[in-house]
Order: sequence, then C-alpha cells, then structure tokens
Amino acid sequence: MTHTLLTKLGLDKHPRIITDVRGDETPEKDNIILSMNPATGKPIAGVKLDGKDDYERITANAVEAFKSFRKVPAPKRGELVRRIGNAYREVLEELGSLETLEMGKIKAEGIGEVQETIDIADFAVGQSRQLYGKTMPSERPEHAMKEQWLPMGPVGIITAFNFPNAVWGWNAMLAAVCGDTCVWKPSLMAPLTCIATNEIAQRVASEMGYENIFQYVIGTDDIVGEPMIRDRRYPLISATGSCRMGRHVGSVVAGRLGKSLLELGGNNAVIIAEDANLDLALKSTVFGSVGTAGQRCTTSRRLIIHESIADDFCAKLVKAYETVTIGDPLADGVLMGPLINEQSVVAFEHAVKTAQEQGGTLITGGEREVKTGELAGGHFVKPTIIRAPKSNDLPMAHEETFAPILYVFTYKTLEEAIDMQNSVDQGLSSAIFTGSSNSAQRFLDPSGAGSDCGLAYVNLGTSGAEIGGAFGGEKDTGGGRESGSDAWKAYMRRQTCTIGFSDTLTLAQGIKFE
Repeated sequence: MTHTLLTKLGLDKHPRIITDVRGDETPEKDNIILSMNPATGKPIAGVKLDGKDDYERITANAVEAFKSFRKVPAPKRGELVRRIGNAYREVLEELGSLETLEMGKIKAEGIGEVQETIDIADFAVGQSRQLYGKTMPSERPEHAMKEQWLPMGPVGIITAFNFPNAVWGWNAMLAAVCGDTCVWKPSLMAPLTCIATNEIAQRVASEMGYENIFQYVIGTDDIVGEPMIRDRRYPLISATGSCRMGRHVGSVVAGRLGKSLLELGGNNAVIIAEDANLDLALKSTVFGSVGTAGQRCTTSRRLIIHESIADDFCAKLVKAYETVTIGDPLADGVLMGPLINEQSVVAFEHAVKTAQEQGGTLITGGEREVKTGELAGGHFVKPTIIRAPKSNDLPMAHEETFAPILYVFTYKTLEEAIDMQNSVDQGLSSAIFTGSSNSAQRFLDPSGAGSDCGLAYVNLGTSGAEIGGAFGGEKDTGGGRESGSDAWKAYMRRQTCTIGFSDTLTLAQGIKFE
C-alpha cells in the first residue's frame, strides 16, 4: 500500500525520501526524520532534513522569484492556481490516502481535506480578479485619491500535523494570486504529505514558467523554524499550532515589526437548549467530538446542556459512542483512527486522570483501545465522556487536550451557558442547538455579548468550516483569519495614492504655505 501510494504520487524515487527504513532508526542518524504510521507505530519512510545552508538557499530563491512573480497580472496568477487545483483533482484519492497513512485521520477525512485545498484554489481563482481597492473623494480640488493592494513578498507558512494539506492550501493559494511566493515549513510528523502536495503545485508552476513560487523547508525548529520567524525577508509568517507556539512566533515576528497570521488552539463548546432538535444535536456532537480522533482545533471539547435534558442526552451519547468503529483509518467503515503518537496517548490518559481527581465522573471511554496484529503498535484510545460535578468546576476542561475527550456541563439559563462557553482562554469555534430564534440571536448578539469566538454556528456542530468564510478565532486562538471572505488582504500591503492634476499647489486641511 505504502509503495503504491508513493509511486502514484511520484515519490518512490524522490531524492529526499528513503523508503528502506527501519523502526530503530532515529532522526539524528544521517540527518533523517522518520514519518511514522500512527495506526501501526511503524515507519513509512525517511525524509532528509534541511540544514542552515538549505534554508538560506530556499529563502534567497523565494526572494528572487518574488521580484518577477509580482509583475505577473493577477488573473494570470489565478490561472496558475486553477491548474494547480485541477492537478490535485487528478490525485485526490491518492493524496488523501497518503495523508491518512501519515496522520491517521480516516480516509474520508483525508480525501475531504485535499478537496478543501481544491475548493480554496477555485475560490482563489475568482479572487484573482477581485483584489479591489477603493476610490475616495479628495478634499482638494483637482485631486483624486485611491487605494491599491500590492504583493507583499515571500510568505513563511508553518503548519501543524493535523491538517497537513488544507492549511497550507488556505495560505498558498491566496498568497499566490496575491503575487507572493511561499515557503512551507511543515510538521515533522507529516513531511510526506508536504512533499507530495508542494511538488505538484511547483510542477504546475514550472510548466507555466514560474520557478520557486512554492518551496518547502523540512527541518527542526532550531535549524529552520527560528531563522524563518526572525528573518526580515518574510514580511508575513502564517503559523498554525499550539497557543504556546503562537505566543512565541507572534512575539518574535512583532519584535522585527513583521506581520503574523496566527491560527492557534481551540476549546470549543456546544450549547444544547431544551427546545433543540436532539437527534441533530446528537449526530453533530458525536462527529464534532470524535472526528479526527479529537485532533482538530475545532473539535467539540465541552458540552453545555440544559439540566432538564442532560441525563437522557448523555445516555444517548454513550450509546452512540459505543457504535464508533475504531481501527485502521484506511479501512471502510472505520470512523475513528489513532492519535498521532504515543505522547498524545499519554496526554490523553493524564487529562482523564486529572479530570477525575478534580471531581469529574467518567461515563464512557477513558482508556487505550487495545489492538492486535498489524495495529498492535498503533496509538488508539477510546472516545471519552466526562461529566463535571454539580458545581460545574472542572479546571481540566479549560485546557485543550488533542484527544477525543468531551466534558459535559449543565446550565439553567442561556446567559449562564454563554458565560460558561466564553470562560476559556481560547476563542475559536462555538455552537448552539435551539429551536428558538430569540436564543439563536442572543448567541449571535451583534453587540458582542453572545459567543466570543471567531466561528459561531446555530444548529451545526463546531467542526466543518466552509472555505467561503474567513476561518479563525479570538483571544488565545491568535486573531488570524484564513481562507474565504476578505482573508486575501493578509497577504498584501495597502497603499493609499493621491494624484494631483492641478497647476496650483493645494495643501490638505486648508494649510497655507506661501
């Protein structure tokens, strides 16, 4: 399976990839990082790491390529992105399956993620003809004012393991139509997906005569990560990862007066009112909490449910969890794959134990899912539900654990529920299930008194954002916006232009200087 996938994607003879590797090899040996299959605990392939000289060469190439690429008309850059999207369509299943093999999300989700990159490519094609500025009236006679948006420069894109294709796509497709070059630093837990994805994009670009538009640098934080965020040649760093990582990146980039686009952690809540469609709420909550084995930044981590329906709903939730098939994410019928590595399993176990010590009641899951045969070395856990004590005081629920743990709280009034939802440091995604238009509107209060998150859903779960809307969150989530709406503005610089066509000098604010 592995060799077939690599062959179909043209990676079987790639100079950076070593297919003949053993599980006892280490990243330090021959400067190689191992891409591991989290479902088996065995290596898929080895990838040669970049060093300081490689980083310098790649960055210099990006700077030089930008000088000519920014002069290409935006609709022509859109044509490049259109062809890239079509190239991904040709390998949709193969690229999605490679991601499943390397990251562990089920095949449907892996393919869906690649589809998301295709969708944002389609969006970016249209955007390439809509990079609009404004015209503004001047206060001076025979003067005109306008603003225009200009290419910014090389963009450094740092991605996490859980979305090793689409998050790059959100950034790179928009950055490309904006006239920027891209250098991608992927997670060392998903280097193969990066190589396959980037190679396709740059092949298409090369065929159109554009070299070094899409590049990647695969290396450790100290060798390539730190130099990238400190490098003034990158006017924008787009970083996806933990809140801790984002604070560091944001601080360093701000220190050189660069710009950051940060997509960090989430601790997302679902509010279920007593008048909700409970069947819809149940299905959405299960997907939101179990999808990608709880390793989405938009995963539903807290359930805030009206006290009058909590017991019955939790009983149904437990039964639904029991039907979730856990196993090989490439197999048909499997709904939940493994966690990314053993450290994640340990963090899962620690969170469960700590929550119980704080008064939480474990009502299902809470332990490893033991497998045999080929999957014996996999990092599987059981989806878990923990009910908070009556006091609703459960400190562990304020921490984001990248695992399928759902904490259940109860409420009496909607104001109380919204306050509970907003009580965590992160502010990414939020949801309410209700049949009341008044409750829905209070949740979406235009004064800002409702959900404090960047994403707010009514009668939908917290996961599954569409590419047409800007994606991102507030507070410790970083404030960044990627993907749709006017997120393209993050990849350009604004210039205000004033044109005088008079023979008389006229100063603003009525100033006379004669």
